[in-house]
Amino acid sequence: MSETSTNMAIHTISVYVANKPGVLARIAQIFARRGFNIDSLVVSPSSDGRYSRMTIASQGSAEGLEQIILQVSKLVDVMHCMDHSTGDAIVREMALAKLRVTFEQRTEVLQICEHFGCKTVDLTPTAMTVMVTGPSEKLDACLAMLRQFELVELVRTGKVVMARGDEVT
Repeated sequence: MSETSTNMAIHTISVYVANKPGVLARIAQIFARRGFNIDSLVVSPSSDGRYSRMTIASQGSAEGLEQIILQVSKLVDVMHCMDHSTGDAIVREMALAKLRVTFEQRTEVLQICEHFGCKTVDLTPTAMTVMVTGPSEKLDACLAMLRQFELVELVRTGKVVMARGDEVT
């Protein structure tokens, strides 16, 4: 869990929900009513197609987030909701960065990509697109290095989380 200068923590919340229309809107309303912004949101089907897993990253006080988790947990279509910020969990993100590079710049970009374990997913005479995956801090560091080149486009997935071992996410 990381802290900002105002003692506001970044929380990673996992919500297991029935795969029905309107569930996301009801959960987002709870965050909005409490004055929390959703920084990233990933929703995908679970291994059982009747349910989906939401991973929500939000910044705020632990007390405010605790109230959000209690309220979200009370919704009919929510099976369970938990904060993985302090637990032992695997948290990953992916980014695609399209760079305009000259032939001479490619070697330097490829060295940065090798250091961060990126993959080149598209290459043309004037541009290259790289994919980087890992914890948010790794993506931030990689993208900071790549910004010395002309960044044409950037797409980031948001966090996904899974509890380690036998723990339920």
